[in-house]
Amino acid sequence: MMATDKRDYYEVLGVSKSATVVEIKKSYKKLALKFHPDRNPGDEEAVVQFKEAAEAFEVLADEDKRARYDRFGHEGLRGAGGGGFQDVDDIFGAFGDLFESFGFGGGRRGTRVRRGQSLRAQVTIDLLEAAGGVERDLEIRRSKLCGTCDGSGAKPGSQPETCSYCGGAGQVVQSQGFFRMQTTCPGCRGEGRIVRDKCQACGGAGFEREKVTLNVKIPGGVDNGMQLCLRGEGDPGPQGGPRGDLYVDIRVKEHPLFQREGQHLTCQLPITYTQAALGTEIDIPTISGKQSLKIPAGTQPDETFRIRGEGMPDPHGGPKGDLYVHLKLEVPKKLDATQEKLLRELAETEQSNVSAHRKSFFESLYDYFAGHEEEEEEK
Repeated sequence: MMATDKRDYYEVLGVSKSATVVEIKKSYKKLALKFHPDRNPGDEEAVVQFKEAAEAFEVLADEDKRARYDRFGHEGLRGAGGGGFQDVDDIFGAFGDLFESFGFGGGRRGTRVRRGQSLRAQVTIDLLEAAGGVERDLEIRRSKLCGTCDGSGAKPGSQPETCSYCGGAGQVVQSQGFFRMQTTCPGCRGEGRIVRDKCQACGGAGFEREKVTLNVKIPGGVDNGMQLCLRGEGDPGPQGGPRGDLYVDIRVKEHPLFQREGQHLTCQLPITYTQAALGTEIDIPTISGKQSLKIPAGTQPDETFRIRGEGMPDPHGGPKGDLYVHLKLEVPKKLDATQEKLLRELAETEQSNVSAHRKSFFESLYDYFAGHEEEEEEK
């Protein structure tokens, strides 16, 4: 199902956009109980609604995903870790503990299959890479099934034992009158089995660490602080459970010429008084290369020129931003004799009051000795 065909998540859960997390969780609980596969055996429509509600809850119960959804809609969740569940077991893996608090088991049959831990990493790119998109090789350390025990946690030649406390279910049920409460088994901690003779290679954990290199495709237009989600690239789950996800935080380095404001870019362009007064054409930098900018005669200091489409692309497929060029008038700190003469002539035509010419030390010294010689001659 395409993102554009999806129903609004607030509509799915039947809550307002100002709903609190508690209200969202309460509403999801009602829908999850209503459409739970155990209550609707063989009803495929109930399964669809069960997954739809879980997808909406996954996004709206997460502060970052909810903010992105509120701003960009379904398109804003592409590559950001939101986008639905492929299978009902994925839902039990993600929200198993929540279903236990509802009074349901975390899985559809027997011991709950749990998803592995999600991991987090960071990639640093520059502004030009962010503009055009880039691929990076990312090296991470994560878990894999132990090569000695194949993930069982038991010493080769032995097998894990079924938990006698819960009978391998992983949960225990306590009933009192009309109330029925299902909780994680304290004997096996939800595993449904107990390892008596542990594997020496992994200490009974069933996992060992490995170093892997993953190729990360970073789309054009990403901004500092955005996050990509690589599904299924996290740690494996216990007892053959699916891997968690890998969340990649994007850091975009500052650029020496351009400052970023969302999708728009700004830069400072120094010009002289004569260029502003007489007009000129100046080559300016853009993220796509050099471009000529026409400065009309009489341009005022701090004026801004807008160059459409020379900003950053929209990672969600919208139009590109613009480049704003701010003019800064540069006044020379030193003038040569010709420049000073011309400017003084200009000041006279403008009838402007300017500072008088200040003699240099050598000019003053020359005038002093010349005057002294004239006095001697008069004597």
